[in-house]
Amino acid sequence: MPTKHLSTQFDAELQAISGQVMAMGGLVENQIAQAIHGLASFAPDVADGVLLREAQVNLMEMEIDRDLSAIIARRQPAAIDLRLLIAMSKITANLERVGDEAAKIARMAKSMHEQSAGIVMPTSDLSLEAQLASTLLRRALDAFARLDAVEAQSIIASDDEIDLEFDGFVRKLVTYMMDDPRAISASLSLLFVAKAIERIGDHAKNLAEFTIYVVNGMDVRHASIAREDTTDQDAGAEKIEGSARPAVG
Repeated sequence: MPTKHLSTQFDAELQAISGQVMAMGGLVENQIAQAIHGLASFAPDVADGVLLREAQVNLMEMEIDRDLSAIIARRQPAAIDLRLLIAMSKITANLERVGDEAAKIARMAKSMHEQSAGIVMPTSDLSLEAQLASTLLRRALDAFARLDAVEAQSIIASDDEIDLEFDGFVRKLVTYMMDDPRAISASLSLLFVAKAIERIGDHAKNLAEFTIYVVNGMDVRHASIAREDTTDQDAGAEKIEGSARPAVG
């Protein structure tokens, strides 16, 4: 980590736990890649490998949380150090959920292998959404490793691209189901896959928000909602002021 500490031992502890978080992120990235590969190639054995790694991801989350709790209790950090440790805890929770989404994709891949026999499904159309989500997660992990708040802000804005891909894919699935009722079951499975990929993008966005929290001490998770509420309140105040003004003339 780029932050320097008076305690060399504390610095080493932060480096070690940061390495654990990055290792967990790498494992989850691999899960996503394998799950999408299993879906595209209809390879049930690949999907089984993803499901096996889910237990490893869950174990890593518990180990990191245990180590974080021990560091906080022992060191009683303040300011940016405390924010960093809190963010790591939230990041590991989000990475564990990304692993859950990858496992969900793997299970759907196995199910679709049985459902869509003889039916051509648009699994390749998910590749762009999956690539966007995987790239966003990688960027978010890199931004956190460097504590790069500028890149983190860019990642938050990029999440909209995944949402657009999801919406477009849903429209295509509706067309498939209307054209061939036999494809309804497999299409619904693909819809769940597309939603899982979209959620991976959401978790990557969460990681970027935690990076901003560490660097700037600002919680930006609901900033857009707050801005909308402020805009609505301002508009309402203008209406009240306008109605209170005396008529001219």
